[in-house]
Amino acid sequence: MKTLSAALQAHLSSGTTTLCWCWKITRTDGLVLGFTDHDAALAFESVSYEAATGFTASEVQAGLDLSVDNLSVAGALSSASLNEDDLAAGLFDGAAIEIWRVNWAAPEQRVLLRKGVLGEVTRGKTGFAAEMRGLAEALNQPVGRVFGHSCDAVLGDGRCKVAVTAIAATVSAVLDARRFSASGLSAYAAAWFAAGMLTFTSGANQGRVTQIKRHTLAGGRAGIELWQAPSQPVAAGDGFTVTPGCDKQFATCKSKFANTANFRGCPYMPGTGVALAPASSSTPLDGGSRYGN
Repeated sequence: MKTLSAALQAHLSSGTTTLCWCWKITRTDGLVLGFTDHDAALAFESVSYEAATGFTASEVQAGLDLSVDNLSVAGALSSASLNEDDLAAGLFDGAAIEIWRVNWAAPEQRVLLRKGVLGEVTRGKTGFAAEMRGLAEALNQPVGRVFGHSCDAVLGDGRCKVAVTAIAATVSAVLDARRFSASGLSAYAAAWFAAGMLTFTSGANQGRVTQIKRHTLAGGRAGIELWQAPSQPVAAGDGFTVTPGCDKQFATCKSKFANTANFRGCPYMPGTGVALAPASSSTPLDGGSRYGN
């Protein structure tokens, strides 16, 4: 239930209203953007709401239970702050969003109708669309650790404790939007940087971070394939840094990082096959260790 100010309630009861929608988006990099469907810019709470951006929202469907609200937002790529490069870089994924109903003739008369985060964002040549996930969406996220064979730590974090050093390299030749050869990495075995992170330090994508899908080594030349093409074309001479990758397996932790003491998985945990297998003399199910003492 929303509580309206006396002035806004009086305005709504007058029979003639001057209302508009305002959307406030706080991106994952901290940048705050405002948009409105009014034909002139508005400002309140230190945020300027840009007009004529083509930003619209669907009808909100919400229930009294904890089900996730059904709402999507869409916009045309006609604003300087809404461009394909930032959308492709994922800066709007998970961004916080607030939807306000505002009296544009007196912006102090307003009410906050919805808060949430942007979910999956899809884009085309001239526009984009995104789903909005309400506050109840957080209840769908797993909390705490989940026991599994693989490690649930992030390489180099406080639980992993591996000292991760970023290696500087340079793009030597571009094969396509996601693949290029690089100089400065020939001393490392193939797949050493697979699943690692790549950060561009120069060029059109400077500052952008992406994940490595495949790292090859042939004829002394390293090849890099990214999971997703950067928002701007990669060019020969672009500088970047890379960190080693980890597939979260116990064998990798042992052979690649010598860090088994800090492995955060359960590599010897029996699976469903063991639980459902019949007891026998070769595989007793007596609760004892299956790997000896």
